[in-house]
Amino acid sequence: MKILVVGSGGREHAIAWKILNDNPNFELYCIGTNAGISEIAKCVELKTIEEIADFAQQSKIDFTVVGPEAFLAQGIVDEFSKRGLKIFGPNKKAAQLESSKVFAKQFMLKYGIPTADFAVFDDPNEATRFVEKKDEPLVIKADGLAAGKGTFVAKTKQEALNAIDLLMRKKIFKEAGAKIVVEKFLEGKEVSALAFCDGQTVVPMPGCMDYKRAYDNDQGPNTGGMGCVSPVSHYDKQMQHMTYKLVFERTLEGLQKEGIDYRGVIYAGLMITKQGPFVLEYNCRFGDPETQVLMLLLKSNLLEILQATVERQLSRMKVDWFGKAGICVVLASGGYPENYEIGYEIKGLEECKAIVFHAGTKKVNGKCVTNGGRVLNVCAVGETVAHAREIVYREIKKIHFEKMHYRTDIGLNV
Repeated sequence: MKILVVGSGGREHAIAWKILNDNPNFELYCIGTNAGISEIAKCVELKTIEEIADFAQQSKIDFTVVGPEAFLAQGIVDEFSKRGLKIFGPNKKAAQLESSKVFAKQFMLKYGIPTADFAVFDDPNEATRFVEKKDEPLVIKADGLAAGKGTFVAKTKQEALNAIDLLMRKKIFKEAGAKIVVEKFLEGKEVSALAFCDGQTVVPMPGCMDYKRAYDNDQGPNTGGMGCVSPVSHYDKQMQHMTYKLVFERTLEGLQKEGIDYRGVIYAGLMITKQGPFVLEYNCRFGDPETQVLMLLLKSNLLEILQATVERQLSRMKVDWFGKAGICVVLASGGYPENYEIGYEIKGLEECKAIVFHAGTKKVNGKCVTNGGRVLNVCAVGETVAHAREIVYREIKKIHFEKMHYRTDIGLNV
């Protein structure tokens, strides 16, 4: 069987690794590349969804899995479906849950899904006037896709005004910030709640905690994610059940009423408050770095689950997990998420006994070098979070590259 994975980061390496681990005789292809993926898949560099669909047709690909949200938002699933090609992920209409924060917030309001109070603006002066009347902390979000960096938590009025300026006047994320959402800041602890959804059935995955800030103790700028851990103590069985009822069931019901055929992963970024779970945002694909941990904890055959999702057969699937703890620590280039340098040789990978998923790496003259902001994902599984944590930080010490940076507090106090 020929499988195509679209994307070239740590998430895609983890998906490719799991598929091959479950099915060693399958032939793997990947759109994009890094030094890790290139060892297990045939890699092709293509830019447009039409080029990718052409490649899948010509190569007789049996099944495609999409990693990045940008391709889903552009309608890669619609293009593949039009050609009779099997692909995992929501179509363009369904992907609006992630590609438009305004759409998502209005959807949640309409279908009674718990979320923070909000206001929407397409005029920076109106947004400024609104914020100037507020004294409490606010969250300012770009409407469109901004690679996980379009959210600003403003503890002061000035921080909120600065965020409006950056998004709407300076347009740091271009048209993604043409509209913004200003919402009430919620107190609590975050959880990434992912689920498989075939349009009729929702099957939740174990809860994860993603660490967004660049530095220890949640300091520094927002990143695409500096690490992840599962399970999470503040997401116990009672909270999982509440999330299923209040978030996933209502989301599916809302999608059905809107006539949206959602088949793929629904990712609800939650804030667990004293009042229960509130949805901060939706993503319409596997999270990064949550996927790196979830692939290690998934006992069942991943591809069979993905195929069942596409074929609306999830209700017949038994999805099993190992019941252990998993952790992922991101090794980043110094300066990430702002200015950083690439091209440094990575040493010690052969000595490292942890599972390493590559993100921003490439091969140059037989050597593995840095080629991005997030470079490597070092992962481990243990009987407990503390056990997994002990393994991962011990093994990280064996890896080195110039200006390497990572958080030392992943998995503490969860």
